[in-house]
Amino acid sequence: MSLRRSARLGTLPTVQPLLPTQAPKVPRVQHSGVAKQPRKTTKTKKPVPEKTTTNSTSSYWSPEPSEVENHPPTNNRPLTPPPLNRPVDPHRTNATLLTPHGSKVNAYPINLQDASPSKTGLPRPTATTGTLLEKAIAHLIAADPRLQPVIEQHPCPLFSPAGLAEQIDPFNSLVSSIIGQQVSGAAAKSIRNKFLTLFKLTNGAGAGEGSHSKFPTPEEVAKCDIPTLRTAGLSQRKAEYIQGLAEKFANGELSAQMLARASDEELVEKLTAVRGLGRWSVEMFACFALKRIDVFSTGDLGVQRGCATFVGRDVTKLKGKGGGKFKYMSEKDMLELAAKFAPYRSLFMWYMWRIEDVDIAVLTG
Repeated sequence: MSLRRSARLGTLPTVQPLLPTQAPKVPRVQHSGVAKQPRKTTKTKKPVPEKTTTNSTSSYWSPEPSEVENHPPTNNRPLTPPPLNRPVDPHRTNATLLTPHGSKVNAYPINLQDASPSKTGLPRPTATTGTLLEKAIAHLIAADPRLQPVIEQHPCPLFSPAGLAEQIDPFNSLVSSIIGQQVSGAAAKSIRNKFLTLFKLTNGAGAGEGSHSKFPTPEEVAKCDIPTLRTAGLSQRKAEYIQGLAEKFANGELSAQMLARASDEELVEKLTAVRGLGRWSVEMFACFALKRIDVFSTGDLGVQRGCATFVGRDVTKLKGKGGGKFKYMSEKDMLELAAKFAPYRSLFMWYMWRIEDVDIAVLTG
């Protein structure tokens, strides 16, 4: 995991110290996944519209693109406009979750009128899929205008309407996260495909290659004994972790419904009780898979470096001084810095990674 937290990309402009500034201009968030074409000024024969495609890649928390109605899972799936009116809330799961048996779960009903506290038992949603990122960006810039140049340079796809439209199978994602712990990406992919082969779910390609269209159910994994799981290349502990996770999903202790509706505190409590899932893994899952927008991971070295840089510290000098887990910035100082960005601390955390150029492609795809 440490390699995933500290991989580096090219440099970004240094964040300047806070100075008096004019009222910041909030960047406009595009609410459609399809760009508008310019109007034609001359009469021509109406062309046949071409399908817009996007190269869809797998991510740490969504290992393969989820299936979309009317579109088979491919690497060049047609891009459709994402919904803009689904109610969402910073302290709930904003992604659509897939159950192991094919149904879909959202924290709030699609109809805003049906999302009232009296009907859902949840706080009233504060935004929609079309407005969440815009609200979050406006709040971050108002809290600290120094963030505006970084925000303008690096649009965040994670909480955009298209990002919020991503469908996540939480059991698939959590199993894949355990498989990927402390191994390279190539090794994780190979082990994962061998794992799928145990349940005859690969697409026929050789181990270590190809994609899948299905994932075993928790019941199937729970019934698979440890020696068989280990033949996929899993260590004894990882096999035990995955079997234990499957048992919790199979007996209903964990479910897509619970993950969608749980508070942030309940989510951490439930998932850190699973062997093999530490707090950092749960925080990354909450942010990148569940699309919860008020997550802040003080234990992530990239976030620590970003926060230290943001407040003007020389992280190159701090690196050699040790300091244990919090070598760049104390946990207390990090929490105090992030407090003013609540309830959008996931987005603030995303920009702290951008400031320090941490490679989070393994998490975001």
